[in-house]
Amino acid sequence: MAMDNPFEGKEIWFGVGSQDLYGEEALRQVAQQSTEIVDALNASGRIPVKLVLKPTLKSSDGVRRFMVDASADDNCIGVITWMHTFSPAKMWIRGLEALKKPLLQLNTQHHFEIPWNTIDMDFMNLNQAAHGDREYGYIVTRLGIPRKIVVGHYTDPAVADKIGVWARACAGWQASNTMNVMRWGDNMRNVAVTEGDKTEAERVFGASINTWAVNELVAAYNAVKEDQVKDLIEDYKAKYEIAPELLDKDYDSLFIAAREECAMVNMMRANNCTAGVDNFEDLGALPQLPGVGPQRFPSEYGWGFSAEGDWKTAVLVRIGAVMGYGLDGGASLMEDYSYNFTPGNEMIMGSHMLEVSPSVGTIAKPRLEIHPLGIGGKADPVRLVFTVAPKQDAVVVSLADVRTRFRMLMNVVDVVEPLGSLDKLPCARALWKPEPNLEVSAECWLRAGGSHHTCMTTSVGREAWEDFARIAGVELATIDAETTPREFERELEIEDMYHELSNRH
Repeated sequence: MAMDNPFEGKEIWFGVGSQDLYGEEALRQVAQQSTEIVDALNASGRIPVKLVLKPTLKSSDGVRRFMVDASADDNCIGVITWMHTFSPAKMWIRGLEALKKPLLQLNTQHHFEIPWNTIDMDFMNLNQAAHGDREYGYIVTRLGIPRKIVVGHYTDPAVADKIGVWARACAGWQASNTMNVMRWGDNMRNVAVTEGDKTEAERVFGASINTWAVNELVAAYNAVKEDQVKDLIEDYKAKYEIAPELLDKDYDSLFIAAREECAMVNMMRANNCTAGVDNFEDLGALPQLPGVGPQRFPSEYGWGFSAEGDWKTAVLVRIGAVMGYGLDGGASLMEDYSYNFTPGNEMIMGSHMLEVSPSVGTIAKPRLEIHPLGIGGKADPVRLVFTVAPKQDAVVVSLADVRTRFRMLMNVVDVVEPLGSLDKLPCARALWKPEPNLEVSAECWLRAGGSHHTCMTTSVGREAWEDFARIAGVELATIDAETTPREFERELEIEDMYHELSNRH
């Protein structure tokens, strides 16, 4: 089992701006040099999606057709534009207004340095990207179109890296817009932050969130073939250390857990879903609260999962899994549980009773164990127990419905090793030091109304989520090394005013 490659067959279209003013010879050179740039970026190995160069854009009709075609092509997940020469910006208006895909403005040029001793006006006329990109930048800003801006020579690895991160955000955006979320049951009773407007979520993120009765999952559980369960248990044996009792006296419990995973996976696939959520208060006739199965959703299938009816975090986990495909680390549900207030070593312990995924990386091989669970009223559930491996510049991201809009909140964190064995803790866990420190991080998180459920990503960091939020047009409040409570509160107030004014139009 492995996650389907979300980049396979996808393209990012590369549009180069110029005009007929410069003549055929100049346009021939524009096309040749543009080809060299796109080929070099594709050969860098730093961009997970193929860049496809389109014919040079020289007119308003050409730009409009390029943007309309890009918007209509399901394989095109984003558009890069670059002005090789001066491309009058009015010719871009109709096309930009028609664009429905993420946009990146590349501010580069073909030559690396000015040819000091040979430069003449012919060279100047051909190589005036600095001129053309400013004209183009004006019109994109005037139209209010969000975009990623990357500045630098195309041979600089940092330029390809930034394009690559944005390409991952584009893939995350496409995954969001094609996402079906399967909810088994409703939100945990009386919990506020996991509630939200599913209709508005589909309008903003494109994700379709719907409910299937737990009785349907029970029927799917009863329909699972024994051979499918046994094959899955063999997969467990290959990937995890298994507590001996699960292969002996508690084998029935292991069989039940695997059968529940099979049932959930079968239902997800039958309904073309890529994220799911359950609720321990609504289990019907299921024998156990699902544990190991949901833990494997991100690591084995690339799907999102969250607990207690929290579909918003399940959506984030799916987006994070797609954006981080092929990189070390992954995405998982996480929940703030406990603080360590030791001076100089302040940190947060994150965990969840069953559903944290090993996709984020583990210190040691995950161990499949069975332990009692004091909620849910079902048989003791089987779960993977592990500690998340250290990782610098990871992030935890939450999504909250703040009445008139959605707010994403992100904290940059360093995942660290625990100070003790945690041998008595029968669930997966992570320890992290939040930037800038625990006191400021916690105060700002509370101020912003961030959820207690988060998506942790150890594969992609802040830049990918910033790009995604810009594409989605959603507020993203970030807590990092430079954050102070006073400035953060002021930023939230400005965001509130901005969105209040925007909603009036």
